[in-house]
Amino acid sequence: MENLTSPTAISRRRALTVAGGVAAGAALAAHAVPAFAAGTSDADAIVTASSLSELVLGMNRLTGDGLIQLADLQRQIEARDREIDNPYSKDAQVMGIRNALSYTGDSLSRTAAIHRILDPAAGPLIAVRLNILTRKTLGGLQTDLSGRVLDAGGTPIPGLYAAGEVSGFGGGGVHGYRSMEGTFLGGCLFSGRQAGRAAAAAI
Repeated sequence: MENLTSPTAISRRRALTVAGGVAAGAALAAHAVPAFAAGTSDADAIVTASSLSELVLGMNRLTGDGLIQLADLQRQIEARDREIDNPYSKDAQVMGIRNALSYTGDSLSRTAAIHRILDPAAGPLIAVRLNILTRKTLGGLQTDLSGRVLDAGGTPIPGLYAAGEVSGFGGGGVHGYRSMEGTFLGGCLFSGRQAGRAAAAAI
C-alpha cells in the first residue's frame, strides 16, 4: 500500500491538483462569468475575451476614450507571466501564491492552480470595470474625552454626544492617527462607554 505522506505521493497529488485546477478554472470561467453577468445590473461592466487584443478593445469600448494601450498592458502581463516561469521569483504576489500552495491543505482544496495570465488553457481573459468608492473619510464629529460633541470653537454642545466611527477614526480617534483595520471595535466600545457614562451623569 502506498504511503500517502511520502514525497512521491504528495508530488503526484499536487501534479493532479495543478492539472485539475487549470481545467476547473477554465471551466468555471467559461460558465460562471456569463451566468454572473446575466444576473447583475452591471453586466456591461464585464468583458471576456480569448485574446489580449480583443480584451483591450472591449475594455476601451466601455469607456470610449481609448485609455488602455495594448502594448503597455501586454508588457505588464508578460512581465508577470515571466515570474510564474521563474522558480526563484521574488515577486510578492507569486511568492504568496506559491507559499499557500506549498501547504497540502491549500494545494488540495484550491480550484485554480497558479498559471500564466496569457496561458490559453487558463482562459478566457476577464476584465471588470471598477468604480471608485469612498469607504472611510477618517473624519467625524470632534468630541472631548467624555464623548461630548464640540462646536467649531471647541465648546461642548449641550446634550449632544457621539460615539463610534461617527466621532472619528475608530471611535474618537483613541488609537491615534496610525490605527489600522482590526482596531476599530475596541475604540467604538470604549467611546460608547465614555459617552454613555457622561450622558447618564448629566441627566
